[in-house]
Amino acid sequence: MPSPLLQLTNVQTHFPVESGFLLKKQTGTVKAVDGVNLSIQRGEVLGLVGESGCGKSTLARTIMQLVPTTGGTVILAGRNLTTASAAEIKTARRDMQMVFQDPFASLNPRMTIFDALAEPLLVHCVVPRDQVEVRVIDLMNKVGLDPRFRRKYPHEFSGGQRQRIAIARALALEPQLIIADEPVSALDVSIQAQILNLLAALVRQMNLTLLFIAHDLSVVKHLSDRIAVMYLGKIVELGSAVDIIEQPRHPYTRALVSAIPGHDPDTQRSRIILAGDPPSPLNPPPGCAFHPRCLYAQEKCKLSVPPLIPAGPAREAACVRLDEI
Repeated sequence: MPSPLLQLTNVQTHFPVESGFLLKKQTGTVKAVDGVNLSIQRGEVLGLVGESGCGKSTLARTIMQLVPTTGGTVILAGRNLTTASAAEIKTARRDMQMVFQDPFASLNPRMTIFDALAEPLLVHCVVPRDQVEVRVIDLMNKVGLDPRFRRKYPHEFSGGQRQRIAIARALALEPQLIIADEPVSALDVSIQAQILNLLAALVRQMNLTLLFIAHDLSVVKHLSDRIAVMYLGKIVELGSAVDIIEQPRHPYTRALVSAIPGHDPDTQRSRIILAGDPPSPLNPPPGCAFHPRCLYAQEKCKLSVPPLIPAGPAREAACVRLDEI
C-alpha cells in the first residue's frame, strides 16, 4: 500500500476546565478527541459520522492545527504538523483547506466574493497579480456560480450559493486535502443535494482527497469510499461505506444506520432507540463509553476501553462482544 496522505496516530485534543475568577484552578478536562488513529489515502473520500458533540469538528480543527494537539501526531504528506513551526504551518495550509458548516459565518461580510477568492491566491503567491481575476473567474465557473456576480457581497447570495463560494475558496490553492465540516447541514434539503452532487463531481474531476464530516449517514453514504464512526472522541468502527451501511457491526453504528430514512414509505424499518443521552466528555464512563446506552452491554464492558480490532476484511470495530452479537 502507498503511504497515506493523512496519518493520525493517537491524536488527543483536551481542553482544561477551570474555576475561580482570579486564582484559576483546573477542575477537570474535556476529552473532545481522545486517541484517534486514522489514515486517508490520496484520492479517497472518507466520511466521518457521529452524533453532535462526539468530537468530529474538533478533530477537523486539530488536523488543520486551528486548535492545539494535546497528544499524538498529525502527518500530512510526510510533514509532521504537530511539531511544525508557525511558518511551516502556513506553508502546509496550501496543502489542506477546510469548508466550514456555516457559509455565512465563514465569509467576511466586508469582502466581495472576488476579494474572498483572490486573498488566498495573493497571500500564498499562487499566481501573478495580473492573473488573479482570470483564476477567480475559473473558480466560480467550477462551482457553478456566474462570474458576473464576483463584485457582490456574501449577504447578496443564498445559503447554497455562499457554500459554493466557500468550496471555491477551498479549491483556490489546489490543496491535497479538503476537510468539509458538515457543509450541508445548514442548508435546505433540495440545496443539500445540489452541494453533494457538486462535491461528488469535483472529487471525480480533480481527483480530490476529501474528509467529509456529517452526523447523518444518509448524507455520507453516497459520497464516501470509507466511513469512520465516532463516539465520544473515539473511532468505534471503520470500514468501506457499503459494509458500514449494509452490515454494521458496532451497536452504535447499528443505531445510526437504523435511523436512515427508507425509500419506500410502506416499508417499516426497525428503528433502534438508544436510551439516555451521550455522556459528557468531561466525565466519561469507565470502560467502553457506549456501554450505558448499549443494548448488549455486560459487566466486562465497564472494565476496559476496547481498542479497534479486525471485524472482517478491511474492517475494524471497537467492541468486546463482536463475536457474540
